[in-house]
Amino acid sequence: MDIFLLKDIVIILALSVMVLLIFRKARIPAILAFFVTGLLAGPHGLGLISSTEEVQLLAELGVIFLLFTIGMEFSFEKFSHVKRYVIFGGSLQVSLTLIIIYLICQILGFSASESIFIGFLIAFSSTAIVLRLLQDSNQLHSIHGQISMGILIFQDIAVVFVILLTPLLAGLNSTPANNWPIFLLTGIILILFTFISAKWVVPQLLHYIARFKSSEIFLLTIILICFGVTWITSSIGLSTALGAFLAGLIISNTDYSHQALGNILPFQDIFMSFFFVSIGMLLNPGFIMENLLLILLITVLILIIKSLITSLSVGVLGSSLRIMVLVGLILSQIGEFSFILSATGLQLGIINEEFFQIFLSVSLISMSVTPFIMNYAPKIAELSDKAPLPPKIKHGFHSISLKEEIILRDHLIIIGFGINGKNMAKAASRANIPYVVVELNPEIVKTEKIRGESIYFGDAVHEAVLKNINIDKARIMVVAISDPLGTRKIVDTAKKLNPELYTIIRTRYIKEMEKLYLRGADEVIPEEFETSIEIFSRVLDKYGLSKENIDDYISEIRSDGYEMFRTLSQNETVTCTLDNDTTPVNIISIPIETQMDGKPLEYFIKKYDYEVLAVRRGSATFKNPEINFELLKGDIVIMAHSNNNTPLYEK
Repeated sequence: MDIFLLKDIVIILALSVMVLLIFRKARIPAILAFFVTGLLAGPHGLGLISSTEEVQLLAELGVIFLLFTIGMEFSFEKFSHVKRYVIFGGSLQVSLTLIIIYLICQILGFSASESIFIGFLIAFSSTAIVLRLLQDSNQLHSIHGQISMGILIFQDIAVVFVILLTPLLAGLNSTPANNWPIFLLTGIILILFTFISAKWVVPQLLHYIARFKSSEIFLLTIILICFGVTWITSSIGLSTALGAFLAGLIISNTDYSHQALGNILPFQDIFMSFFFVSIGMLLNPGFIMENLLLILLITVLILIIKSLITSLSVGVLGSSLRIMVLVGLILSQIGEFSFILSATGLQLGIINEEFFQIFLSVSLISMSVTPFIMNYAPKIAELSDKAPLPPKIKHGFHSISLKEEIILRDHLIIIGFGINGKNMAKAASRANIPYVVVELNPEIVKTEKIRGESIYFGDAVHEAVLKNINIDKARIMVVAISDPLGTRKIVDTAKKLNPELYTIIRTRYIKEMEKLYLRGADEVIPEEFETSIEIFSRVLDKYGLSKENIDDYISEIRSDGYEMFRTLSQNETVTCTLDNDTTPVNIISIPIETQMDGKPLEYFIKKYDYEVLAVRRGSATFKNPEINFELLKGDIVIMAHSNNNTPLYEK
């Protein structure tokens, strides 16, 4: 059976990998690589995919996941930090852009509905590209970075309602929005549903699901919430994008939001790639070449108009000229949400195919040049500072100060809150070392949070969970969990996000040591070896060795990677000499062979004139065993005797 969708997916993925590799080397945003992939694979390119209906279905899933993650990443705490820029800066930027573009379109002969729709298309900037570039250049927490983020947050929220109201611009009568009483009632019900779900229902549900410690059940529950709320909104005639955003918003302010985000992001990346590929398939290279000058002219005009409008909006907030120019240039491009809007407008007949092709081409070019614009933005801002303008304009009407946000820096990250994790947290607290804990047991997280512990729910294998605790600014990470595979994944993710992070890993298994070191772990402490060291230190103390000698001996064992103990597992006899102030003492270990399998310790003692200190069996250590202790093949017997040939064991 020939599965067409499967063939299309293989073609898209293969092309995407090749194009992404080229764009990666050229440091061009990945989002543009997907457009090029669609252009190559589509009917206007190589014609590898002739029918785009199946790809469009995957693209719609991408839009749902994108709005869902936008909702999850929105938090009232983040909103409170930049609310001034969100409410005033964002609303002013979108409103001014809409008004000015509307007037320009009216002069050019567009209808009122077309003019409003085009104004919305141009008003939105690229959240994905701008935030990524700000993060990469460490500018996200600067004044211009925070203002840019505030405006982008407003745009992300506004686009949901614009998608909801778009059918009105097409003159459709089938939406409940035309019946204002019903529309208002529907809105109130949705707000109440969102509030109740976010406050009580979903937190309790996720807490109950998390107790099973099953990533599969947790993931399916998150997807169920996403598609369930989306289905509810679509059933009453509202946008699926609105439903997806509300579903994310419901989860966003729970303790499980970052774990949910970590689970969903891979799905979003996959399906969003199909969305951008599907947009690329609609591009007509022949049309672009025929209208290249017009497309370039429109692109330049939009970049200039958006920069000026955004700069003016920021200036009204009282910003200096330098900040106005920086934010204006940063947000001058057309964003990915505009593609969603334009595709909707084409389907509803608000815009025609020719306009759609021009808009896509202009958008792609504006997004392509964004990295270069941001590179030169500081120099342009410095030049603007030299312009002969009044001081009030240059320095701003009043100084803008960011609300002080507590950001973890140079802190300790503790993964797992078992006995080792709790002891580490207590020690860090007493030493006034800032720390944060990540734990996968929801009961522990709930209990410890009530006690004031800095603890978060999540699986540290996910980037979203580690980014939430500022791993890029942490100094040390201690992993104290009993999952070997999970530990390895955590080290991989942590080192990827912060290569300079010093990692200390506790493991129960000797065989994991080398695997963890190969992944970049700085220190690996095997639990069973440390247990043996603790027993040795107490035994040596009983024999009168000084604390300094014992510490030296233990340091020697640790310094060579526990080589002394590692050789025990290879069934080799190991001896060492300890000299105290009175009598030199030999420590010897002998593996139990087949002939002594099942024999009591008394039989072994008769053969050797030594004192038995302990017997190691696998990861267990039996200290001071009785003479009737039954030996098994593979046991390691640890004994001691003096160098003056005087037996230490009293028969």
